[in-house]
Amino acid sequence: MEDQRPDPDALLRRVKEEESRQARGKLKIFFGATAGVGKTYAMLEAAHEQQADGVDVVVGWVETHGRAETEALLQGLEILPARTVDYRGTTLREFDLDAALARRPHLILMDELAHTNAPGLRHAKRWQDVQELLGAGINVYTTINVQHLESLNDVVAQITGIVMRETVPDSVLEQADDVELVDLPPDDLLQRLKDGKIYLPEQAKQAIQNFFRKGNLIALREMALRRTADRVDEQMQVYRRDHAVARTWPAAECIMVCVNLKPRGARLVRAARRMAAGLHAKWIAVYVQTSRHLRLPEAERERVSQTLRLAEQLGAETVTLSGDNVSQELLNYARVRNVTKIIAGKPLRARWKEWVFGSVVADLVRNSGEIDIYVITGEAGEGRPLASGVLRRTSTWWAYGQGALTVAGCSLVAWLMFPFFGAANLIMVYLLGVTVVATRYGRGPSVVASVLSVAAFDFFFIPPYFSFAVSDVQYLLTFAVMLLVALVISGLTVRIRQQAEAARQRERRASVLYAMSRDLATHRLLANLTREATRHLRDVFESQVAVLLPDPGGRLILQPGEQVSFTFDHRDQGVAQWAFDHNQMAGLGTETLPGAGALYLPLVGLQGPVGVLAVRPAQPQRLLAPEQMHLLETFANQIALVIERARLAEEAQRAQVQAETERMRNALLSAVSHDLRTPLTAITGAASSLLDHPDALPPASRQELLQAIYEEANRLDRLVKNLLDITRLEAGAVHLHKEWHPLDEVVGAALTRVEGRLRGHPVRTQFPPHLPMVPLDGVLIQQVVINLLENALKYTPPDTPIDLSASATADAIVFEIADRGPGLPPGDEQRIFDKFYRAGPAREGGVGLGLTICRGIVEAHGGRIWAEDRPGGGAVFRFTLPLEGSQPSIEPEQAEPQTAV
Repeated sequence: MEDQRPDPDALLRRVKEEESRQARGKLKIFFGATAGVGKTYAMLEAAHEQQADGVDVVVGWVETHGRAETEALLQGLEILPARTVDYRGTTLREFDLDAALARRPHLILMDELAHTNAPGLRHAKRWQDVQELLGAGINVYTTINVQHLESLNDVVAQITGIVMRETVPDSVLEQADDVELVDLPPDDLLQRLKDGKIYLPEQAKQAIQNFFRKGNLIALREMALRRTADRVDEQMQVYRRDHAVARTWPAAECIMVCVNLKPRGARLVRAARRMAAGLHAKWIAVYVQTSRHLRLPEAERERVSQTLRLAEQLGAETVTLSGDNVSQELLNYARVRNVTKIIAGKPLRARWKEWVFGSVVADLVRNSGEIDIYVITGEAGEGRPLASGVLRRTSTWWAYGQGALTVAGCSLVAWLMFPFFGAANLIMVYLLGVTVVATRYGRGPSVVASVLSVAAFDFFFIPPYFSFAVSDVQYLLTFAVMLLVALVISGLTVRIRQQAEAARQRERRASVLYAMSRDLATHRLLANLTREATRHLRDVFESQVAVLLPDPGGRLILQPGEQVSFTFDHRDQGVAQWAFDHNQMAGLGTETLPGAGALYLPLVGLQGPVGVLAVRPAQPQRLLAPEQMHLLETFANQIALVIERARLAEEAQRAQVQAETERMRNALLSAVSHDLRTPLTAITGAASSLLDHPDALPPASRQELLQAIYEEANRLDRLVKNLLDITRLEAGAVHLHKEWHPLDEVVGAALTRVEGRLRGHPVRTQFPPHLPMVPLDGVLIQQVVINLLENALKYTPPDTPIDLSASATADAIVFEIADRGPGLPPGDEQRIFDKFYRAGPAREGGVGLGLTICRGIVEAHGGRIWAEDRPGGGAVFRFTLPLEGSQPSIEPEQAEPQTAV
């Protein structure tokens, strides 16, 4: 009886998965073909049902698009206030993630999952906000259209001619706890569009002519239905797995074709492809690798590899199983994958061979149960398998000789034992010898050793001795049993040996793949990845190896550093380019350009070919062996995925840099335009008043206007100077001119420069009398002190004191400036030193560069700067300057001699 006990490791894994799911919130997605099918409406209705059951429901974000029926459903639901974000002079309303986490409802509604957040928010995409909400244990209802799934982006663009810029990873849909399809026939949707229930009339007219064409809606609806059906099928598979359901549930068709060693394997694969296409079903090509696989001729093993490659090209999932009971392995896998139909080849062996050795097809039909079995014959002219029924010598003559010598040795040992032991014990000696021969030399020598053992036992130890004649007929049964036992032992021993060899082959393949994957995981740069990959391939296949990647024009080029290790000419370039353009292997050992000296394999990622792997073997026949080719293809697939991952990472980094650059540019333009406009407006207004009324204004008024012009011009000068300073700092164009200075003199000079602006703020200084001198650039450190003072003036109320002090440690001077302002917002202690960042509204404007410049200058001196809240209220800024070298000696001033008059 078949053992149906569940796998303990799988049970433990499912328990852990369930525990992690319990800690997260539940995600329900309202899924539709396109806008207007009623996803938001269905989500709000479901929310009202939850609220009626006593669930705490909050609307995080819902887009009504002006639809009255949708707006009506918002009545009675708590709506989370939106967060406002300034972007390019426009105020945008966005979902407030922090407010939602602080409110922590049981269920939150998040419309438009694919939405892109405004720059400056914590996450770039709304689906990332949803992931954080789920991680916090909050249940989420959300909506999405099928065209926003990442994997369908290219398909949607091909059908509709429109590329969707906002996409969601498929994993978000796959990880959802519940997916509800909201469906509407295309005609009903178009009528809603014409009635103005989706867009405004003008927008609706354009939509009908473009995206909302009926053909597009039909295609999108089919994609949504199919994706939902796939989701339901996955749920059914999970249920079958969790409840240990062994029987097949034919809810959806799944076809499995059995690939064998016969020449008609390609015929079976094509038949399975036609059946799968007719049934719109997924299909799997399966080959069971038995212990005798390694003993097969190379031609037969190559035929299996070609058949599996053909199945992959036709769209099948290919699987290789291991085991000696072929039918049982096939049926076990079919039940795990919920296969409904199995296609097998019609047996061509003689009937008596099927009775003696058994038939895989007969076993499949007998044990298939609820699975349908389709037995298909070969095509006309295909003939029988190569070398069918022909015995092939797989061992050397030397191995047969060693087998005979082993029997002779056993006879010698048995002869020494003969006076003291019975015949049964002597038989054990011969059986031991047969076991040794089978273990070391294979099946043929072990069979010969079995026959020779029986003959030797008869000749030496059965009367009449030294003759093959038998005096007692009962010994004939002894000989038969001895021969049978010897043959069984030899067969079992050889099978174990073959299984061990197959296990070693699999272990070797897994170890080399693991070694390459481990090394590739430590690199991110594309050049390093290709260098590591080619190094592993050179070691494993003893070949010249190179990776060719396309340039922006699609022309393949060798990677830097590989020109030396791989000889490459214009003919090789043409073969490699053909393999890349046609997505097929070419060159050595293939049917395309076989005269080439190297084999070229296309590196195919999830999104298409990413390059070509070139292999020039030192021993072509060794590389072209089926096992080696299969291992090479596995390596190529792994390398393709790694290269694609690296390119996607580079693209993501470029996009992030571009977005950050755009954000910085917008922040700079926003800040500079405002802070330039303010002083320029004041200067223009004051100057125009002086020009328009030169004689009418009293002297005090003229003086006041001139003073305003002067102050605003200074403010403008400081702004431009800050911009130039930060540019110089980032470009590394600041050169320090360090000299020994007393810190109190530098601070005094800075106070003098801002003396006018310090009116109304008492300044208190505290410097130790013997504070050591500091090696510093006096001009730059003076600028640091001025920027810190101006920052304190912006954020502190009038008449509040500003305290300046310094202290010395063993290796540095610590300077601090403290105020009694509002203090620092929590978590902003480091962010306030970022460019264009302002902690809060200041009494005076600013670009947000002053503290950034301070940090750049202090760090250029080898010190550090930081800020923290001041006890009793306010903020304190500190920076250190290292004491390097020995203090200079200062000669005391001597009084000049006086001359008596």
